[in-house]
Amino acid sequence: MEVLLASKSPRRRQLLSLIFKEFQSVTSDFDESTVTENNPEELVKRLSFCKASAVSGRKEQLIIGADTVVVSPQNRVFGIPPDESAAYDMLQTLSGKKHRVITGVTLLYQGEALTFCSKTDVYFRSLEEEEIWDYIRSGEPFDKAGGYGIQGKAAIFVKKIDGDFYNVMGLPVTDLYLAVQQLVRKKIINFKNS
Repeated sequence: MEVLLASKSPRRRQLLSLIFKEFQSVTSDFDESTVTENNPEELVKRLSFCKASAVSGRKEQLIIGADTVVVSPQNRVFGIPPDESAAYDMLQTLSGKKHRVITGVTLLYQGEALTFCSKTDVYFRSLEEEEIWDYIRSGEPFDKAGGYGIQGKAAIFVKKIDGDFYNVMGLPVTDLYLAVQQLVRKKIINFKNS
């Protein structure tokens, strides 16, 4: 069975390698702006399904799609910031507060889909304006939901988390592994993590 990750994210590739020794990664050309959904959990589940579906082809492929958003305390949904101003707005909004990171994941195999989402609460300390701008000038915010990478320079912003650390990076490793095992138990796929 071939495993295909429908993502260009280097972090998702790194995290998927914790479960699968061999897989391919392709960029999904799905236009995310075509999906409108007010509920962040439904949004990421739908986007993950659409990304996986956009790259589906051969029948003997397990396709994994994922999408991550950050939900502010005011229920604003943050994706990847398009510019410095948006990145500043996101980080300033999250400063000193708890926010939620939600990742939707779809496993697609022979037309059957298993879709779920994982949630992690992240608590930021209060951030000074200058440190926000220093972080933005590093360039790190511009390929990450919410404008920060917990595994990078923004690690110093985080007081604590409640949930899966890897979910905040973009792929909930434990939940994904358990979903794969669920497909194995149902004899939908064959998989050994060795």
